[in-house]
Amino acid sequence: DEIGVSKVTVFEHVEALIKKGALIREANKARSLSIAEGIAVPDEARPLRFPLVGRIAAGNPIEKVADIDEVDLGEILGAEADSNSTFALKVEGDSMRDEGILDGDYVLIERTQVAQNGDKVVALLPDGSTTLKTFFKEEDHIRLQPANPSFDPIRVKYCQIQGTVRGVVRSYN
Repeated sequence: DEIGVSKVTVFEHVEALIKKGALIREANKARSLSIAEGIAVPDEARPLRFPLVGRIAAGNPIEKVADIDEVDLGEILGAEADSNSTFALKVEGDSMRDEGILDGDYVLIERTQVAQNGDKVVALLPDGSTTLKTFFKEEDHIRLQPANPSFDPIRVKYCQIQGTVRGVVRSYN
């Protein structure tokens, strides 16, 4: 109860792990639990991994690049995230710093082609470059607004929305 879990709950979890073969209890011996060797973790129990599909400009737009790696973010996002509709991009630049998105961060993007005013989006520009900005549909154009006064907004007649920001991951290593 000191950590918010009852003894009964702990006992039930331990018994379930013994039943699945992940823990071994020696017969007629108190406190004799040990971890079984070579137990495979089922796929549904593995942490979520998202494709790291490239880098995204948070300054001047940069050329789009292909899939290159994976980012394991299951612990951060929880079970509701879907790796088929969510991907990661590594931020390059500081045009979104006032929104707390810094150079070197990873942004988690939910695939969508629709954005609402104020959404932070990945936008594919007419010249083929991509950028991370705050989306605003205005009278006769789209304004992609940086969150840093050192950068000017990007104004285009159209752009393709590739996704909206779901989260930001930062490593301090």
